[in-house]
Amino acid sequence: QVQLVESGGGLVQAGGSLRLSCAASGLTFNNYAMGWFRQAPGKERELVADIPKLGVTKNYADSVKGRFTISRDNAKNMVYLQMNSLKPEDTAVYYCAASLKLGRRSLYDYDSWGQGTQVTVSS
Repeated sequence: QVQLVESGGGLVQAGGSLRLSCAASGLTFNNYAMGWFRQAPGKERELVADIPKLGVTKNYADSVKGRFTISRDNAKNMVYLQMNSLKPEDTAVYYCAASLKLGRRSLYDYDSWGQGTQVTVSS
């Protein structure tokens, strides 16, 4: 059974930084692309960043480019999201997800999800 557990969320002031972590188990981690998504109250869940199984070509939402960095450690079954220069509009529940799909992926290509971690950015 695939299990994804996020950690590292919290309350931070605008301009601050947080690092989210996702621990994966129950899967052959280096066969999966991994993604970070977020969902704010009243809004749809959206892709923040994703990284393929070998970690070469990373994909970012335009709203986070230059501020967020996704990375993975296949030896530890971990994926990370470094978030810098945080803005109030980054406030959301952040989810880690896994996908076996190669190439370009959408939210619907991710079939394993974590429970989420809350990120709140105060102005």
